[in-house]
Amino acid sequence: MDLLDIQGLTTHFFTRSGVIKAVDNLSLAIQKGSVLGLVGESGCGKTVTALSILNLVPYPGKIIAGKILFEGRDVLALPADEMRSIRGARISMIFQEPMTALNPVFTVGNQIAEVLTAHQDVTRKEALKSAVDLLHSVGIPSPEKRVHEYPHQLSGGMRQRVMIAMAIACKPSLILADEPTTALDVTIQAHILELLGTIQREMGMAMVLVTHDLGLIAERAHEVAVMYAGRIVEQAGTKELFANPQHPYTRGLMASIPKPGEEGHKRLRTIAGTVPRLYDLPKECTFAPRCDIKTAKCENEPELVELKPGHFVRCWEAK
Repeated sequence: MDLLDIQGLTTHFFTRSGVIKAVDNLSLAIQKGSVLGLVGESGCGKTVTALSILNLVPYPGKIIAGKILFEGRDVLALPADEMRSIRGARISMIFQEPMTALNPVFTVGNQIAEVLTAHQDVTRKEALKSAVDLLHSVGIPSPEKRVHEYPHQLSGGMRQRVMIAMAIACKPSLILADEPTTALDVTIQAHILELLGTIQREMGMAMVLVTHDLGLIAERAHEVAVMYAGRIVEQAGTKELFANPQHPYTRGLMASIPKPGEEGHKRLRTIAGTVPRLYDLPKECTFAPRCDIKTAKCENEPELVELKPGHFVRCWEAK
């Protein structure tokens, strides 16, 4: 049985401009201990997918269809108190920007301790001691001192490590990592990613890695799902996807990656056009206006089909 099985998830935002179809009939599965890379441009629905898994879609968003089976139970059908017992304990999330995710008026030690006291039968004193151990485990120097500091007193890399400590505090089965290194410089990014990978392997956790960075996906993920305009357009094992990309959007993303040894003045390849407005999606294939292999068939939206075992593509021209 899959650890997480998402079936037909549909999350819309009801705005004055219209209904924004942020996630549209999305299905995904992830097994225990594996890493799934969820990749795509900004605004394609990656973060909303992660928030939907936690049933934390902000207003005016609403999950209007689908099931999210976690350890065999549909979390969307659970009472609020049961969902709170899962959120942060069995499923944790590392947010994109730790400075906005952490509370500025509480010490980082208190914020980690709060996670522990909310989900475990421990005293405040025991939780604070565990917070020191967790800060040490994520590579923060002098954790006995740092546990008493506030988020603004820490560097960006340290704040992200605090977020990781909070996420792993209760040894969850699943971590949702939403662009975990976006705001960090390249050197710190590498350290954070190595730390995440080590923790994930040692604790045997599954991870959904949300990112726009295909290079990161190639190194860290076992399987990749490519999103475009709220839908999955291609999904396959990482090696298969990079060796044999089928959707023109996937190919475009890969072609835009800088290649080692290319001349510095050479222009990077881009994908023509822009992402369609999610409240005004075309009735044809949503990628058709930007596609360079469009045919008459593309006047109709294709289904996600399995070209070969484990490799799914939403494209009429895929072979």
